[in-house]
Amino acid sequence: MKLTRHLVLRLFGFLLISLAAWCLGYFVGAHVPQNTVSIAALQEIGKKPVLRAPAPKGPKCGLWAPCPPGNFAFRILSGGGKVKRPQICFEDDEFIHKGNYETESGIIIAIVNYETGKLMSIKFFEMWAKDHSSEMVDFIRKAPEGTVLLMATQDDGSTRLKDYAKKLVEELGSKEIKNIKFRSSWVFIAAKGFTLPDNIQKEKINHSDQAKNRYKGWPAEVQIEDCIPRNLN
Repeated sequence: MKLTRHLVLRLFGFLLISLAAWCLGYFVGAHVPQNTVSIAALQEIGKKPVLRAPAPKGPKCGLWAPCPPGNFAFRILSGGGKVKRPQICFEDDEFIHKGNYETESGIIIAIVNYETGKLMSIKFFEMWAKDHSSEMVDFIRKAPEGTVLLMATQDDGSTRLKDYAKKLVEELGSKEIKNIKFRSSWVFIAAKGFTLPDNIQKEKINHSDQAKNRYKGWPAEVQIEDCIPRNLN
């Protein structure tokens, strides 16, 4: 069958278009960057943004359950071993951090304004290398009325702690400070100018016992946590 001129032209045009399409595809593949926005990505641009609620926050100070309205939350955790620092939290404010923490042996005390729930002062008292009982007594006595005092041990808070310092802490309501021993874990909360409710756990102690110690030479940490009504004074 003879090819007519019209058929030849059509065949030539088809081959020319195919060649142009191949060249264009080769050029795009060779010169367009691989990270060019995809069609799927372009389609996403037109979609409405999805608003996601922030993850729910747990109870203040990590308590098992939130405090009722009109209450302050607090938690005190003693230090663990030689280097695990204690924790003192009041109304979700963590008072102990690298900036004010000394990896030594002693007692740390925080003073909180009961009206505002804000930290007024915090200080660490070394009780192993040197006796700081007098400084600790002075710090406690200078705490004004209407404040909450939160105390915790780190490593050892008993070796150089004098009896007159223990007596002052007893006057604040402690029943265990007189029993504190070498490397005992101890936490305590007290108030000046008002009385904390009887149903609040105010103190806890754990003595070093080689048969039961969590750390080599040190007992497990102790912790107290609770809610303090805001209308006590």
